[in-house]
Amino acid sequence: MIDRARLGEFLEGPKFSNFIMGVIVVNAITLGLETSKTAVSYAGGLISLIDHICLGIFVIELVAKLFAFRLSFFRKGWNIFDFIIVGIALAPGTEGLSVLRALRILRVLRVISVAPSLRRVVEGFVTALPGMGSVFVLMAMIFYIGAVMATKLFGPSFPEWFGTLGLSGYSLFQIMTLESWSMGIVRPVMKEFPYAWMFFVPFIMVTTFAVVNLLVGLIVNSMQDAHSEESNAATDEYRDLVMKRLDQIEAKLDKRDS
Repeated sequence: MIDRARLGEFLEGPKFSNFIMGVIVVNAITLGLETSKTAVSYAGGLISLIDHICLGIFVIELVAKLFAFRLSFFRKGWNIFDFIIVGIALAPGTEGLSVLRALRILRVLRVISVAPSLRRVVEGFVTALPGMGSVFVLMAMIFYIGAVMATKLFGPSFPEWFGTLGLSGYSLFQIMTLESWSMGIVRPVMKEFPYAWMFFVPFIMVTTFAVVNLLVGLIVNSMQDAHSEESNAATDEYRDLVMKRLDQIEAKLDKRDS
């Protein structure tokens, strides 16, 4: 009879996690090689075999975890994440569902659930989402105001960039990313409107250097909080383990004295 507790400890242990990490890396390489016509022509059968073996290992891992943890398996978000990723990989890659075949590369994302450092990054990002929502609303307001102004000011002369509200929003997004903003858009506009810099420069200062950095700060702060919580949990676990061992030693000493 298989001991569920021992099996669960093994599946959650570092040795098995490192093994799964290695399988994920090998699978990522094979999925990349499948895009190379040269590699497929030379070793297409071997690449396909390795891909099926890796998928088989992932399925066995999930079945073992379901057996060991039963319904508690679905209480962890990362287990659900692994379940969905492997489920997508098992979907038939027929001609009508070719997109599902392309989604097999999502198996590489399983490295996030295996590597604690990557897990911490994702958890920090998810924790920051509520605060980021407020920043996105602020960004949307700034873009809407800027798009209306740009359409009114520059639309008649530069309809390809600012002819409609949508075009103005896209052009302002390009300017915010600093991609060809000066020579590509702003300087041509300034040839006809010399004081156009009074609109574009403050827009860049507010969006690129203020709001975007605010988003980065929120994510970094959330990651630090997640790391602190993880460290505190590890400290509490170590303290409980030490106290338990001290109680055991005290019990043994009491038996000797009696």
